[in-house]
This record gives sequence, structure tokens and C-alpha cells, in this order.
Amino acid sequence: MLLAPFTQAQTSTWKPDLAHSGVDFSISHLAISKVRGHFNVSGGEVVWDEKDITKSKVNIAIAVDSVDTQNSQRDADLKSEKFFETAKFPSGKFESTSITKTSGGLTINGNLTVHGITKPVTLTVEGPNGPVTGMDKKQHTGFSATATVDRFAFALAPGYPESVVGKEVKLTIDLDLAKQ
Repeated sequence: MLLAPFTQAQTSTWKPDLAHSGVDFSISHLAISKVRGHFNVSGGEVVWDEKDITKSKVNIAIAVDSVDTQNSQRDADLKSEKFFETAKFPSGKFESTSITKTSGGLTINGNLTVHGITKPVTLTVEGPNGPVTGMDKKQHTGFSATATVDRFAFALAPGYPESVVGKEVKLTIDLDLAKQ
């Protein structure tokens, strides 16, 4: 029992560098093209188990009200009751439930909350990349994760058929994490 404190896993906490992290999305428009957009990452943390990454935890906050598609009229529509209802649901989040190693990186299972609805999502992750020392003199590491989600599962634009606004939304979450 005297050795128990020395055998526990060593963990470290990493926070998103908000200037270099974000969530990008793409969705079909009229079944002929893609609309792309971006959300800011607004906070969160990764508690990294340095002996066994599969025991780590991920919690990322997404500023849904920061949606930017490079078109202010479309952005206003996306913030409206027809889509994200950002006055009522300004943010979302992803929280991991399990992490597994793969030949190409990691798979992170977790819960994505958007529009007040929480659904399970599986992220395919490239990384970690680094660590490197950032301008802030902290250690930084990076991850890029992708997933495809069903917009209907989150009650997003249920009045628009798939021929107008696609059903599948491709997400890419890019994180630059700074060790605390």
C-alpha cells in the first residue's frame, strides 16, 4: 500500500489554443455542391494519461454561435430557428467515452451535443503530432479528428429535404493543445 501513490498513472492537462483550434464542416447543397463552414473552439481540456493514452479524457466546447460560412446572410439563417437556434443553444460540446489506438492514430467514441441534443459520435483521429514548444513556451501537441453526423439526429433543419440540404454533415475538429 505504501507504493500505491507511485504506481498511479501520470496525467497532464492540455487546453485548446483557441487561436489555432476549430471545427470545420461541409454539407451538400442542392445535391450539386458543398457548403463549408467553421465554428470556433471556445474551451475544454484533454486529460492525457501519459502511460496509456486510451485512459485519457477529451472535453471540447464548441461556439456554435460563431458559425461562419463566408456568407453573412447564410450565417444569419444558420443561427435562426430553422437550424441551430443559437439564441437558445449558443454552444455545443464533445465529451469522450472511450479511446482506442488504431494503426493510423486513434478512435475516440463520445457524445456530441448540438442544438440541445446529445448523440454518440465516433471520431477518427490523426495524431498526436508533436509535442513542440510554442511561442508561449508551453508544450503543444495537435490532433485532427473527423466524423460524419446525421443532421436530422440533431433536429437541424428538419423542414429541408435532403435534396436541398444534405443529410450527412462531415466534421473536422482540429486541435492545438497546450500543456498546462
